[in-house]
Amino acid sequence: MTDNLLQGPLEDRHRALGASFAAFSGWSMPVSYAGTVSEHNATRNAVGLFDVSHLGKALVRGPGAAEYVNATLTNDLRRVGPGKAQYTLCCNASGGVIDDLIAYYVSDDEIFLVPNAANTPAVVAALAEAAPAGLTVTDEHRSFAVLAVQGPKSADVVGALGLPTDMDYMGYADAEFSGVPVRVCRTGYTGEHGYELLPPWDEAGVVFDALAEAVSAAGGEPAGLGARDTLRTEMGYPLHGHELSLDISPLQARCGWAIGWKKDAFWGRDALLAEKAAGPRRVLRGIKALGRGVLRADMNVLDGARVVGVTTSGTFSPTLKLGIALALVDTDAGILDGQTVAVDVRGKALECEVVAPPFVDARTR
Repeated sequence: MTDNLLQGPLEDRHRALGASFAAFSGWSMPVSYAGTVSEHNATRNAVGLFDVSHLGKALVRGPGAAEYVNATLTNDLRRVGPGKAQYTLCCNASGGVIDDLIAYYVSDDEIFLVPNAANTPAVVAALAEAAPAGLTVTDEHRSFAVLAVQGPKSADVVGALGLPTDMDYMGYADAEFSGVPVRVCRTGYTGEHGYELLPPWDEAGVVFDALAEAVSAAGGEPAGLGARDTLRTEMGYPLHGHELSLDISPLQARCGWAIGWKKDAFWGRDALLAEKAAGPRRVLRGIKALGRGVLRADMNVLDGARVVGVTTSGTFSPTLKLGIALALVDTDAGILDGQTVAVDVRGKALECEVVAPPFVDARTR
């Protein structure tokens, strides 16, 4: 199943650790090692180590790079500066989301981007096509690995390598471990205190091995794609292709906070301003099962016999020990938080409660 998939720089190490693999965004990804629930709980209670090197990387460089990126992506880079990262979105003219990504503000003339794996070519192509003379936009997908250390003990693990841990949320620092340069950022996708480390692709093994040893000493575990998905779903974090897409706008996905509404320009500005004024026709909501049943994506949400929405992601929550889902619910249906709805699970109506995500408390900051 993984014969024709792209591989990250640590494939052999994951196999040695007993990982099971699956295809994701064209990449061979470790799904789990000890089991998704064990890895999920280890991250919530101690620390988990994720290899997410499949994530894209891109570099915008040249005079006025920050100004250019700020005029294209949604969030306002003027809110941050060198040494800070920012969640933002790359939209098309109609307000659809080409991708959501992290922008690292290196300097006024250099912005480093981390888009999603499958969307990296589209983001790079869009930025390169519109770039003024003197600016370069390059795909750096295989230049850097990405290792995420997430959980209450993540600072202990990263600090054990002599790497910096005291930056503010979304702050980053460039450091070195055993002669390997490493960019360390206070970011993550789990809702826990955590860090994402970016060493060079070809030297990632040195950093991974040291992190794995420190994680084990701290009572944590390596964690795969399965736990990454259950953790982010508990937090209500969007995944492109599910909660964000060319057909799902930032406002529908509750990501309006990542839009610099006062900026003069960004891609999709007119369409998004119009949608904001009119109100989005559907909005992302949390769905919590009140009985036994597995919630998945693409299930109808029912108010009586009326279809009022559709699930975009669904899973079993190891923290809550029940089924949860994210769903796009029609705003004109008048569904309120705390209201009971049903989800059509293979022809059976599963009673659920509508809630505002996240499903569990965030400890990111």
